[in-house]
Amino acid sequence: MTTETLPNADAVATRAAELIALHARNAVAARGLFTFAVSGGRTPWQMLRALASQEVPWASVHVFQVDERIAPAGDPDRNLTHLRESLLSHAPIPDSQIHAMPVNEADPQAGAEAYARTLESLCGIPPMLDLAHLGLGPDGHTASLIPGDAVLHEQSRDVALTGIYQNRRRMTLTYPVLNRARHVLWVVTGAEKAPVVPRLLACDPSIPAGALRPADATLLMDAEAAG
Repeated sequence: MTTETLPNADAVATRAAELIALHARNAVAARGLFTFAVSGGRTPWQMLRALASQEVPWASVHVFQVDERIAPAGDPDRNLTHLRESLLSHAPIPDSQIHAMPVNEADPQAGAEAYARTLESLCGIPPMLDLAHLGLGPDGHTASLIPGDAVLHEQSRDVALTGIYQNRRRMTLTYPVLNRARHVLWVVTGAEKAPVVPRLLACDPSIPAGALRPADATLLMDAEAAG
C-alpha cells in the first residue's frame, strides 16, 4: 500500500481529488468509462467538492455508493443527500450517472440484489470498479463492514444488508467486490483514527478494514491520523 501523510484534512481532500481525477482520465483513455464508488463522511464531501474543479471526463464517469443507511430520502443521515450536495451541485455530471443504493425499496434485500445488477451492467461480471474510496472508523470498520456483523462473512454477494449499527440498518458493498477494485483509495483523517491506522497497514484481520486485500491501494491521511 502506498501511503501519503498530509498536514490536515483539507490537504487530504485536495490530494484525494487529484488522484481520483488522474484515475478517471486513465480509465476513460483505456476503457472509455470510469466507475467510482464513494463512501460517506465529512472529508469525502470536501474531496468531492474539490473533485469538481479537477480535469475530469464527467460524461464518462459513473458514481456508485459504497454504503448507505436505510433512512428516508433527503434525510441528513443519508450519504446520498451529501453526495448530491457536494458533487451534483458543483460538477457537470449527469444525475443519471450517480447510482443511488435503493434503500427505500419495500424489500431491502431485493434492493441490494438490484444494485448488484446495476454494478454488473457497468462494471462487468463479476463487477470490477475502477476505484473504490474507503474511510476508516475508530472501531476499524470500513464501508458498512461492521465489527461482529454477519456481513463480514459474505462471500457470494457483492451488495448486502447489515444489522443495526448506530441506530440504522445499512446496505453495503462487500469484501468480494471491494477486493476486485482496480484501486482502493483510503482517506483517513482525525486523531481518533490514529490507533487503528497501524492495524490497517498491518492488514490486521481482527478489524474489518484490515481484512481487505485489494491488489492496489493508496492511503491518504492527515497528521493527526498518522499519529
